[in-house]
Amino acid sequence: MAKQNKMIPTDGQYLGSVVSEIRELLNKSRQNVAIQVNQELLSTYWHIGEIIVRYEQNEQVRAAYGDATLRQLSKALTKELGKGFSQSNVYNMRLFYLTHPIFQTVSGKLSWSHYCELISVSDPDKRSFYEQECIKSSWSVRELRRQKESMLFERLLLSRGDVNKAQVLSLAQKGIEYTKPNDIIRDPYVFEFLGLPENKPVMENELESALIRNIENFLLELGRGFMFVGTQQRVPVGNIMRFVDMVFYNKILKAYVLIELKTKEFMPEAAGQLNMYLNYYKEEVNDPDDNPPIGIILCTDKNNLDVQYALGGLSNQIFVSKYVLYMPDKELLLAQIARVLEQWHTKRRNKWKTMRPIAGTAMVFHLSFLPF
Repeated sequence: MAKQNKMIPTDGQYLGSVVSEIRELLNKSRQNVAIQVNQELLSTYWHIGEIIVRYEQNEQVRAAYGDATLRQLSKALTKELGKGFSQSNVYNMRLFYLTHPIFQTVSGKLSWSHYCELISVSDPDKRSFYEQECIKSSWSVRELRRQKESMLFERLLLSRGDVNKAQVLSLAQKGIEYTKPNDIIRDPYVFEFLGLPENKPVMENELESALIRNIENFLLELGRGFMFVGTQQRVPVGNIMRFVDMVFYNKILKAYVLIELKTKEFMPEAAGQLNMYLNYYKEEVNDPDDNPPIGIILCTDKNNLDVQYALGGLSNQIFVSKYVLYMPDKELLLAQIARVLEQWHTKRRNKWKTMRPIAGTAMVFHLSFLPF
């Protein structure tokens, strides 16, 4: 009976395995230490904020120091304890406590720098949304700042059609939930990171090349779960070879996302072209466990009536969104949100006014008590 040959590891293999295992152990240990340090830091700053607020509520302290309390406290703490107690940092500790009066609502997954950015958002619903997305999407502080500046919260509300209070609360409490194709849509998309001139005409291939060069920022703008597949992906139908501008895969929705870039306003024929691409992907590219592909036409402008008639009756999921090459006008977006919310409130009020009381019961409502 032949003897079995046993593989004896060489010195190099042995040492490599030992080093690899020790390196993994040390990295894990360092991560655990960093998490504990971050948690302690957040807890300390929260408690400092609680102490400040507690003393501020003392009428004698208020009368003696007034608005100068934080400035004087900053100087005293710096003199006694050293760096880390600038007036702005002390102010942030105070605001940190006020925006998170229950410490259990503070996430150890976020750093103090994250919370310094978050507490600058005065609206509690909007602040909660960005906090949820920071945790779910693992945004860096730089990415958080960029999403705030590009007004992601407002853009998502406008992308969902009829804005209402329920949508605001849902975004605030849960962040973005990817359950259906239109959850990934934003309108407008913001491509300020491309650095392209606003008023100079841009060719489609130039726009595509710029997006590829900035693919990391583009993926951030697209949202969570996107993976880049490629550009100019072939669609061989009949004797003609056609190409999809950009193809992604969203692992949360388990669907291919086909993007067509247009450097002009939306034209209805673009919907028919993309619809053909989606049919091809559904029949020829999709795996059995993939969901139907999703199509997005990105253009510089759109007429909602053109979009409605062009997409009406199509079985595939196709969306049309604008893109801009600059940060959106804050006042304009806020005005749009206010206008759509007011329209929704008007519909609700008219609905309640037209309701007839049930026989034998009294139905008396005051609009100020309705839940919106």
